[in-house]
Amino acid sequence: MRITDIRTQIVDCFRTNWVFVFVETDAGLTGVGEGTLEYKEQALAGAVAHVRAALVGQDPFTIEKHRHDLYRDAYWRGGPVLMSAVSAVDMALWDLLGQSLGVPVYQLLGGKCRDRVRIYVNGWFAGARTSGEFAAKAKETADRGITAMKWDPFGKAYLDLTPRELNQALSCVAAVRDAVGDEVDLLIEGHGRFNVPTAIRIARELAAFKPLFFEEPVPPDNLEALAEVRAQSPVAIAAGERLYTRQDFYRLIELKAADYLQPDISHAGGLTELKKIAAMADTACLPFAPHNPSGPVANAATLQLAACVPQFSLLEIMVSDVVWRREICDEQLQLQDGCLLIPDKPGLGIRVDEAACARHPYQPHSLRHYTGALTDIRPPETRAFF
Repeated sequence: MRITDIRTQIVDCFRTNWVFVFVETDAGLTGVGEGTLEYKEQALAGAVAHVRAALVGQDPFTIEKHRHDLYRDAYWRGGPVLMSAVSAVDMALWDLLGQSLGVPVYQLLGGKCRDRVRIYVNGWFAGARTSGEFAAKAKETADRGITAMKWDPFGKAYLDLTPRELNQALSCVAAVRDAVGDEVDLLIEGHGRFNVPTAIRIARELAAFKPLFFEEPVPPDNLEALAEVRAQSPVAIAAGERLYTRQDFYRLIELKAADYLQPDISHAGGLTELKKIAAMADTACLPFAPHNPSGPVANAATLQLAACVPQFSLLEIMVSDVVWRREICDEQLQLQDGCLLIPDKPGLGIRVDEAACARHPYQPHSLRHYTGALTDIRPPETRAFF
């Protein structure tokens, strides 16, 4: 079997664009991956074109070799654009291998050690503006069987927080904690926007509400700063969504800069690399909780990974999405006791309808972070998964 083509399809989905990558073969099989990269979709498509030039005519099943060669031969290696292209193609190659053998990808990665994985939801707060509205939406979400939820309560704040901004954020967290009680985990998102003393101050104030973790408290490009925050924080620190190689995660672990590791399967090298990063986390006795707010293919791939990583802690997922998501793929998400069941179809267990995707062509979107627009994370018309 040989690779005959690699194609990119960009699909507008309200807040961003999904970027699907299809790898075709002369055997008639097509694998699918996802490299969704907010605000950089066109650059990603260009990077996929470079990968295509390297892989057309090659054996699709020498996956480790392809990953090594693509990284080696890039010369200007690493970074979100190249690594998202490599990640998407890697997913598609594993999908092809699973399809050809008639087995789910987790079977090719050592077999499953669980049938389900606990989730935490993002986007549950869409449209909320006041602490009371956040509390009401949190209660509604918990009543649907969700046991963990994440959000960013910090509004427009950047680098520093005024006393008023901090009080508003803490009031929001307090209202949500009161609404859901102590049996639901709260995860607080920082979006990498605070300086070190502000992040430490926030972490100390958050401790009263017993969050599971405080995510990306400082910018991702200074791991020493993150390590300083973690050393002085009374709550666990999560990080890694904007790290792109296992070398980055080696340094994160070496510096003791995070308690939860959060690589994104669409950006940090796909299944091949995340399995290695998971092994590093296991060696360091750290929980593994991949970042996963993207589209259906990335979610399907992360579920396959969750099946075969023993210390996989919990899986991020958006609580709802565009009403037509089920029209563009055959995704079937089953929630049971706060956990998603892991599919056992061949490959990644998902097929994408390109004709349906074509009805939602690329649209540019503006950065929402630090503008106060984060609660506009879900479309006006949305369909809940659970």
